[in-house]
Amino acid sequence: MKKVKFGVIGMGNMGGLHAKYLIGGAVENAELSAVADIDPEKLESFKKTAGGEYSFFHDGKELIGNADVDAVIVATPHYSHCELSIAALEKGIHTVCEKPAGVYAKQVKEMNAVAAKSKSLFTVMFNHRMNPIYIKMRDMVRGGDLGSLKRVTWHITNWYRPQSYYDSSNWRATWAGEGGGVLVNQCPHQLDLLQWIVGMPAKVHAKCHFGKWHNIETEDDVSAYLEFPDGATGVFITSTGDYPGTDRFEIVGSKGQLVAENGALTFYRLAVDEREYNKTFKGLFGAPEYTTENFSFDSRGPQHVGILNNFANAIQGIEPLYIDGREGLKGVELMNGILLSCWLNKEVALPADENLFLSELQERAKKTKKKTVRKVDAADMNASFR
Repeated sequence: MKKVKFGVIGMGNMGGLHAKYLIGGAVENAELSAVADIDPEKLESFKKTAGGEYSFFHDGKELIGNADVDAVIVATPHYSHCELSIAALEKGIHTVCEKPAGVYAKQVKEMNAVAAKSKSLFTVMFNHRMNPIYIKMRDMVRGGDLGSLKRVTWHITNWYRPQSYYDSSNWRATWAGEGGGVLVNQCPHQLDLLQWIVGMPAKVHAKCHFGKWHNIETEDDVSAYLEFPDGATGVFITSTGDYPGTDRFEIVGSKGQLVAENGALTFYRLAVDEREYNKTFKGLFGAPEYTTENFSFDSRGPQHVGILNNFANAIQGIEPLYIDGREGLKGVELMNGILLSCWLNKEVALPADENLFLSELQERAKKTKKKTVRKVDAADMNASFR
């Protein structure tokens, strides 16, 4: 079977990682054919370290218009995700868009409209959906093990970033260059998983701190209060300023409590639905009996390689596409709602007003200041290919 020819657009950290997988044969039915980056130094670094024969292009649209590829991976700064994905889909090229699907919902909807009309396959790099712990949580919630949803809490602060990280690129943590901070960069996976597992919140009231722990203009500390359509509530807390930080995802339902932490999953299963117990118990103090079920997992799943293998196989007709890229809209709507709630200092219904969000974002982008970029060591730049 002829292998799917991939082009990688954007040879930064993630693009370099995807290129490494393709070069190393981790993606069984695919191969790397072309790469593109607007930074000549990154292309030169790739040439020196990767080996092999590839086509090189100085920007994504040049690759899309001229490269001999069946598929592309868009791994550029966030604002260009939609623009380049649209260009590829309109050219009939199968497209993998790195997370997030976009910076603001309006551009993601435009991309989704093109994807809906295209005969090419389209996915978003939500590799954490391949983690067995989250698959199990989704199955249990959707299967009724937890009963009716009561409370959702995700405390995710275990991705500390030093100031040098933000100083390494002029687009990082700027409204004009990145479109946000921890929400748009680190949290797209968690925001996607939250709605994928328990459903989309109906309202959000959030407090964000901008440049609280770093010399940046975007958010690096966030606390969001969520309300779901059925009356359940939730809290989402994140930051890049905590160390060592926490990753605890907790879901409480009428039939029990599910806790994911440190790679393990624990379910406290109630003997009787709490709502029924509450109605029928006649004593002064009491609580339902429960049993504890522990689930352990050998790995975090195939992650990026799993998404790429599925995508290549789906192109070949070997298996169905795991993630329809249009699903990326929901996480962006949640991210937009959190920021808009903070900017307006009030509760916001979801999905948030996309035009109002874009207007508020553009006002902040106009004030973005130029940054002095700190050069990264050559060893760090080449790390992706070793």
